[in-house]
Amino acid sequence: MGEYLDVFTPSEFNFEECLVFLGRSEQENLHQIKDGGITKLINVNEKLILFKITHANQHLRIVFLGGTPSKKGRENVAANVEEWFDLQTDLLSFYEMASQDQVLKEVVKKHYGLRVMCIPDLFEALTWAVMGQQINLSFAYTLKKRFVENYGESLIFNKETYWTFPSYQKIATITVDDLRKLQFTNRKAEYIIGIAVAMTKGHLLKEKLLQESDMKKVEKSLMAIRGIGAWSANYVMMKCLRCTSAFPLADVGLHNALKTQLGLDQKPTLKEIEDLSKNWEGWQGYATFYLWRTLYE
Repeated sequence: MGEYLDVFTPSEFNFEECLVFLGRSEQENLHQIKDGGITKLINVNEKLILFKITHANQHLRIVFLGGTPSKKGRENVAANVEEWFDLQTDLLSFYEMASQDQVLKEVVKKHYGLRVMCIPDLFEALTWAVMGQQINLSFAYTLKKRFVENYGESLIFNKETYWTFPSYQKIATITVDDLRKLQFTNRKAEYIIGIAVAMTKGHLLKEKLLQESDMKKVEKSLMAIRGIGAWSANYVMMKCLRCTSAFPLADVGLHNALKTQLGLDQKPTLKEIEDLSKNWEGWQGYATFYLWRTLYE
């Protein structure tokens, strides 16, 4: 049938847990969660495709709303959803490690089946990382909402408006003053437009980054981009490049989660976090994501 398709989910998958993470801000405007499902709009080869995802019987059902896309369009949506929910990663060795780890043991047991919620689009991942630098999550979402509603594409379906993240081609044409009007700092505006221009010129390609097997080289490549430091590089590696060993060590949310989980009077130092994470080798990204999940309990 053309109006829907099913995507297989592994047994280590919990749709409800993923929705909790995706629903952590009321200001989120890139998807809508309602009635146990999630609705999203994406741009596939200059065509807007709106779909709703529900889960049953080890499958995500993707129902197309407002028109059925071409076969190629459906394939692209399926690939996007698989990447968004990180369905290709085998979590068995992560769970095996976590079950023996004092920090992760109870967290993993409680939130079993949670997947890293990825950002398949490299420009979106980089831009979101820049937006989140040195501000609280609430204001980061405020900036993203303004950014999306000023420069993204939209579609109205059943009186609801759905948005796509702005394209780098669009952002490459605007000015720093345009973003300043939305309360972006001068630096953040420069960084985001600079990233967009670099992508327009073909200097920054997700495919090229994915071809590199040495994650240290990937990190170095990302940190060569103006505005991308170690935290942002590892965030992008974790959320867009699906690198399970990426480790945003300086992340404030990670520090707060560890403080709470360990019952500490103050946040652990970077050295203490490095010691705590020695068992996490190869899975630092997933360990971090599960600890983030504890912040929304």
